[in-house]
Amino acid sequence: MIYENNQPVPSRAAKMGFTAFDKVYDITERRNMKRWLIAASVLGVVILILPWTQNIRGKGQLTSLQPSNRPQSIQSVIGGRIEKWYVTEGQLVHKGDTILHISEIKDEYFDPQLLNNVQNQIGQKESAVGSYMQKVSALDSQIDALNQNLSLKLSQQKIKIQQLQIKITTDSNEWVVARRNLGIAEEQFKRFEDLNKQGLISETDLEQREVSVQNARAKALDTENKWMMARQENINARTELQSIAMDYQEKINKSESEKYSAMSAMYDTEAQVTKLQNAWANYNARTGMYYILSPQDGYITKAQINGLGETIKEGQEIVTIMPLQSDLAVEMYVDPMDLPLIHNGEQVRFIFDGWPSFFFSGWPGVSYGTFGGKVVAIDNNISSNGKFRILVAPDPQAEPWPTGLRVGGGAQGIALLNDVAIGYELWRQINGFPPDYYKTSESNNDKAK
Repeated sequence: MIYENNQPVPSRAAKMGFTAFDKVYDITERRNMKRWLIAASVLGVVILILPWTQNIRGKGQLTSLQPSNRPQSIQSVIGGRIEKWYVTEGQLVHKGDTILHISEIKDEYFDPQLLNNVQNQIGQKESAVGSYMQKVSALDSQIDALNQNLSLKLSQQKIKIQQLQIKITTDSNEWVVARRNLGIAEEQFKRFEDLNKQGLISETDLEQREVSVQNARAKALDTENKWMMARQENINARTELQSIAMDYQEKINKSESEKYSAMSAMYDTEAQVTKLQNAWANYNARTGMYYILSPQDGYITKAQINGLGETIKEGQEIVTIMPLQSDLAVEMYVDPMDLPLIHNGEQVRFIFDGWPSFFFSGWPGVSYGTFGGKVVAIDNNISSNGKFRILVAPDPQAEPWPTGLRVGGGAQGIALLNDVAIGYELWRQINGFPPDYYKTSESNNDKAK
């Protein structure tokens, strides 16, 4: 009972109509309060020294380790118009099954005989290539014949020049002999003329000598003319020799020019053949793209294009397929401050959406409904959400993941770190310090070594 001025307070408060003082402990009961405070303090100290497992939390979703086993969209390589669907959403398809059929929408491919026409063009161009090759071969033969004729003509002309040179020498000798005979005849005529003046010979004899002189002079003039004509023929033969070489060289150059033109046309036609063959291969491959096939075994999950008669563009998504087999993993995101604490082989516990769980973040051993995993990959670049992405695969030493999990499902990941006291963890949380760096058994083994 509380006293004031030697009077009980409740009694005075009762007189004034107050009842709160009746609920106040008597000062004589302070020993019970002390026991409660001591027990609470001891319990608090015990709690502060209890072990606590540090952890890093992060949200994520189920995915597949191999990109080929993740949900993917099936696209059309070419644009077209939808003619027929062969599948429905949720249907199981196998690799190579037909999903839908499209028709052509570009006018340059409308011709139903396009492949045959291109094939005919290829055959015609190949025939043109053969003709050009024959022309080149004929021109080669013509050039060889011209070279042989040139060699023959040059040899004949050189022989003719040699013959003319001999003739020049002969005519020159005959002219020298004729000049000498003319000189002798003139000397004899002078002596006969002196004898005629002395009366020793007759006029008839003198006239005969005069005729001999005239004959000798004519002979000398004739041999001189022959010699000069031979020299002129020799000059003409040498000029003709050069003319023959030039004429045949001009013919050879013309044939070679025609040959190179034919070769250029042949190479151009061969390029056209190659281009047409490439076009034919493209057209043939395009005809095989009118039927869009499944790239692998899986389930058709969602159709992006509906109905018949709709047109699709090149590279446009048509349907989404979920691969039949997938090696599940979880992609989760952690803050940049926690990234140094995560490394390959780190243990992570997961709570999957749709599976009941009972989880104590500090005491994972008493949790229920969580599943184990190990970090297998860490992105080096930060994601668009400002966090780093890590991939976690099932832990082969832990309990298997549920068979009903599907790619795209949600998951909450808890990366287990070091074991510390609860008091230390509270002090760390209050000060905003990161968790202690966790060292795996592998690192410890390396240190032991």
